Amino acid sequence: MNKLKGGGSLPPRPSLLQLLKGLIGGTLGILCLCLLGQYSGVPWLMAPFGATCVILFAAPTSPLAQPRNVIGGHFIAASVGIAALYGLGDSYITMSVAVGVAIVAMQFLRAVHPPAGANPIVIILAGKSAVSLSFLFTPVLVGSVLLVVIASLVNNYGVKDGWPVYWHGFGKT
Repeated sequence: MNKLKGGGSLPPRPSLLQLLKGLIGGTLGILCLCLLGQYSGVPWLMAPFGATCVILFAAPTSPLAQPRNVIGGHFIAASVGIAALYGLGDSYITMSVAVGVAIVAMQFLRAVHPPAGANPIVIILAGKSAVSLSFLFTPVLVGSVLLVVIASLVNNYGVKDGWPVYWHGFGKT
């Protein structure tokens, strides 16, 4: 029985193709980031990208899995984290406020991506010795763009309706 306590039902089981897309997409996404980091000597991987892969490959039609949300959400939240680290330091209060501000900024800019909410935590825990302004570009921006490119390849295999569901620029309403 798929009935939940509140009277709702569980979502339908994913097809074998969707399960394979999750396996291949998540594996390929993280492997590419790891290899790029290994060969370039520049960090391309951060923990929130694992959660991004879950959303991109297990729930690709979700608004939270659209390119604007993935790329914009990571960039916004990381920007807040870096500003907080360099402007306010690395205290627990700063980290807490930075996560809250990142959520508000993502909501306001309509680019909410839950895994990005961890970016300020990652940045503030890493500290100034590990994170500079370049962190916004590698791993954050380039890494999230790479995951979106991989998602477009994987999620468009074997479907009639293409992915992404939508892509809107930041200036559009």
